[in-house]
Amino acid sequence: MYEATFQIDHTSPYADATDRCDAHVEMWCNQYCDLVYVSGTDVETPVETVRDTIGVQDLVRRDGEAILITDSCLLDSGDDLLEGYLRPHRCLSLPPLTYADGTLLARVLALEEERLTDVYHDISEDHHVTVKAKREIRSVVPDVPILMLDSALPSLSEGQQRALALAVESGYYEIPRETTTGEVAQAMGVSRRTFEEHLRRAENKIVKNLLEYLIA
Repeated sequence: MYEATFQIDHTSPYADATDRCDAHVEMWCNQYCDLVYVSGTDVETPVETVRDTIGVQDLVRRDGEAILITDSCLLDSGDDLLEGYLRPHRCLSLPPLTYADGTLLARVLALEEERLTDVYHDISEDHHVTVKAKREIRSVVPDVPILMLDSALPSLSEGQQRALALAVESGYYEIPRETTTGEVAQAMGVSRRTFEEHLRRAENKIVKNLLEYLIA
């Protein structure tokens, strides 16, 4: 069994909702309506886009997050992009479908590696597609879960990602610490205050999202 993650440039209400804004959308299709999770610094733009295109029958929100139940299914709007390519090759999509920066990020499962290659070529005929990851599933309990709650992994800004990566690489989280925030900030080319702000926001997002899965 094989899994690939494809990033696909295409037009759809959910992709459009994340274009030119700092937002991350995850969607679970239920045939008659969609369950949508929105996160980021600009949650309002995706919410209004979905409201105007698909409709929203229920909404729960808090700072930086929103959960929507739509009036209808995305497929009803004619967006059968992914399934239309997967069905002929007997491949499966692993929910949720993820949208960011105006693109679709989809995890696809196939029994043979060649089927993933065929799907890639078919999509490439109509859309720009990039293979972000690919792996063989060798065991019943793989190193990366087949069904993974993507929303447990927060969406970090580019600055937050770089600050966190440099902090880890520089030994900031080692015991005892091997560097200071000032030294990592200098390597990043920003002020200490800016670096610490990026790092605190990244840590805050990660801790809040993962805490409920770590504490029984």
